[in-house]
Amino acid sequence: MKKAVFVTGAAAGTGYCIAETFAKNGYNVVITSRKNENSEVAAAQIAKDHGVEAWGYELDIRNEQRVKDIFADLDEKGVFVETVVLNAANLGFGNDPAKGMDFWTVPVEEFQEVFETNLVWNFMIVRQAAMRMKEQHKGAVVFISSNTAHAAIPNRSAYCASKGGINAMTKAFAVDLGPFGIRVNVVLPGTIKTERWRKMGASAIGGQMTPLGDISDFEDVANAAYYLGSDLSKNVTGTEIVVDGGMTSQLYPRLLDQLIKEKNQ
Repeated sequence: MKKAVFVTGAAAGTGYCIAETFAKNGYNVVITSRKNENSEVAAAQIAKDHGVEAWGYELDIRNEQRVKDIFADLDEKGVFVETVVLNAANLGFGNDPAKGMDFWTVPVEEFQEVFETNLVWNFMIVRQAAMRMKEQHKGAVVFISSNTAHAAIPNRSAYCASKGGINAMTKAFAVDLGPFGIRVNVVLPGTIKTERWRKMGASAIGGQMTPLGDISDFEDVANAAYYLGSDLSKNVTGTEIVVDGGMTSQLYPRLLDQLIKEKNQ
């Protein structure tokens, strides 16, 4: 059997970096994206750069049969998904990242879709992977959640609540799947230096808000995911790793004191 990591939303950004980190450490890679072309291009690049086998699949929400078909195809290829990293998510800001989902006007259908993606869809994937892991009595599931599960941000109630649900689901799965040798953990990133973050420019939350003075690169999240998804953490399950520069450790950012002093001068 060929050992592989399965990473959702891995055609670019954080997901791609996670897939690449596992590839650098000898894992074959399965990449999913909502567009088949993107997943196949990303898989081909990782295979070329790191000398592993890689496969790309198109995968969208609300389609359990598609999830089953992908894992059946991997079975035929002799691929054992030893690790699943659930990176893809509905960010829950509707059509405008700057405004988010207004509590008073957001359609219930949009609110509901965030949960369908971040909880129900992930459950579909974990269950198919766990069926195979159970046979091998070995496997790791890593959710990519958010520090907003613990400290909310304005107009993102669906997103914050769904990420809190992921954290709770992690513990529940750890209990249910532990007897079968399957570990389940979660990474909670803060703000990440994505292309969307860069485009936001001056309005983006910067590193000056964190105790460490910086926000996360893709690699920061990928390294945490690799630790939890590999044998480096073979006796770790049901736990959270927060990767946010210390943002959620503080009552308020030190920068606030400075701004108040400047205002009063």
